[in-house]
Amino acid sequence: MTRAGRAAAGIPVLSELRVRRCQRPLTGRWQQVPVEPRGRAQLGISFRPLQAQSLGLDPREALAELVTHPFEMIRLAAYWDRMEPQPGAFDPADLDWQVDAAERAGKQIIIGVGAVKNFGYPEFFVPPHRLPEPLREGSLVGPGSHPSLLAAATGFAAQVARRYRDRPAVIAWQVEHEAVDPLGLEHSWRLSARFAAEEVAAVRAADPGRPVLLNGFLPTSTPVRVMQWWRSRDQGDSLRVAQQLADIVGIDFYPRHAVASAGGRTLYLDGSRLAGQQRRWREALRWAAAAPGRRLMIAEGQAEPWEAVTTPPSPDGAGAYSCLPEDVIRNYNQSLRTCRELPGGAWAYLFWGAEYWLLRQQQGDPRYLKAFARVLAEAGDPPA
Repeated sequence: MTRAGRAAAGIPVLSELRVRRCQRPLTGRWQQVPVEPRGRAQLGISFRPLQAQSLGLDPREALAELVTHPFEMIRLAAYWDRMEPQPGAFDPADLDWQVDAAERAGKQIIIGVGAVKNFGYPEFFVPPHRLPEPLREGSLVGPGSHPSLLAAATGFAAQVARRYRDRPAVIAWQVEHEAVDPLGLEHSWRLSARFAAEEVAAVRAADPGRPVLLNGFLPTSTPVRVMQWWRSRDQGDSLRVAQQLADIVGIDFYPRHAVASAGGRTLYLDGSRLAGQQRRWREALRWAAAAPGRRLMIAEGQAEPWEAVTTPPSPDGAGAYSCLPEDVIRNYNQSLRTCRELPGGAWAYLFWGAEYWLLRQQQGDPRYLKAFARVLAEAGDPPA
């Protein structure tokens, strides 16, 4: 490649990089952003009791407050290490109260049955007694390499499905979280597609009547897209596996996130609004929803900051650049507009970050929660 060619190839990457201060002044822009009509999409949230705890909230009080809002759908997680604290035990109490609260509020429920990975940091919830030695970095975890882990994982997933299959509010099961992708940047091991397929089969055998959801991360910048392709090139990423195995394909959409921070400045990747990335996103959505009868949803629509720290920052009197209150609405708008180009549109859109909204409200800033409430109020009536 010529020097000019190399320079041209680098232009998209440079245009996706932002160096900004994390803390931004709070404004009233969230009140001015138009709200996209929802069309056929059901709206909802994911609830993470561990995240609520890490933010200093009481999980029961947090969920009780959240379900008073008029959304239709909520995603809850069956965390394996909490439901099987010791060999031979099965303690569903921690999930029971969440299902009860959502059911009383008239919400439709998707349960993430895990087992190895589930949504919510640290996304890895295998009980220590099920994994005497850590998974080897760089390895592909499959039926051949870890038969006992697979047997235990399928058993747990099926047990969860059997426990809640008689609850009419439960409408779907999610198997794994970004099933075959590496576990963030902390770990490089991955589940094999065969491992995920065995879990899907076990859940369907336990409850043939409900659909199975698999989700995957949608890259919105060139560096992340290239890295994801490279790390999953042998069997495809989680969206590819979802397209092969699932009844519902879930998209995890985070248009702006931090890479590193130093000296009061943060480097962000932010390419979702560039024409080239939008074109690739539309192509990915069409491909994911290609099979007859398959539903497509935004399983995680960014509605809280993703900065260069584990816990989202909540600066006093300011917002975080990666997701300001107005971005709660903008990210929803962008997703719904793009999904509308598909024959069936989006089946559902779940906002990610509900616990953070409560923290901000507790600290005197209700803008995030009010931005969410604006969408619910102005997006139109829910589908029948």
